[in-house]
Amino acid sequence: MKKSETKILIVEDDPSIRFGLSEVFASEGYEVASCDVGDQAEKHIAEELPDLIILDVMLPGKNGYEICRDLRKRGCKLPILMLTAKGQEIDKVVGLDSGADDYVTKPFGVQELVARVNALLRRIQRIDPPTGTEPVTPANSEPGDDFVVGEATISERTYEAQRNGDDEAQRLTPKEMELLKFLHSRRGQVLSRDAILDAVWGIQYFGTTRTLDQCVAQLRKKIGDSGGSPRFLKTVHGVGYQLETQ
Repeated sequence: MKKSETKILIVEDDPSIRFGLSEVFASEGYEVASCDVGDQAEKHIAEELPDLIILDVMLPGKNGYEICRDLRKRGCKLPILMLTAKGQEIDKVVGLDSGADDYVTKPFGVQELVARVNALLRRIQRIDPPTGTEPVTPANSEPGDDFVVGEATISERTYEAQRNGDDEAQRLTPKEMELLKFLHSRRGQVLSRDAILDAVWGIQYFGTTRTLDQCVAQLRKKIGDSGGSPRFLKTVHGVGYQLETQ
């Protein structure tokens, strides 16, 4: 996965640290989002769909340990790197026991933090799928099969959409692939947003339907179906979405 296709969510209440980290990772080529309140962290995760979370421990509203534990209980497998001013061994143990993948204490070297983030992302890219929950296996599509949506051929092996006439394939995120497989398995059917969220994000999903809408918008761009009147992945106003049959 290219850095430009990788999003990092920074959950940090100190504005100078939050701004500094945002600048550092943006300069490294990553897409960056941020949040400064613990109670809003899970909402931001659901809406931003990050590939990695940098999570401060001491946050207003809800601390990093609680956020990390709650995410893991919900089945979230995103890599989490925790930040804290505390340096005692017991604090590191608590952070790792909460489900964090790595732990860095303040003050920290920026280059060390960047290296740790890069290492975590390399590790998850060796896992299939690299992030998120286990993928949905549609009834009409065997794992590993290629299938066609509109003018794009979708590869489940490489997580890519190859559009007709394009030299370079578009990389799909694991969630985009799950959504596309689910819609393809029920092509021609009008599916409600709630039904799609339950099937792809899970019945314990804690976000809003905006997450689905954003995912659909990104998919349309990648399969060449964006614009004012999508031809293949259609919006059914007041209900949800429909993937047209070929």
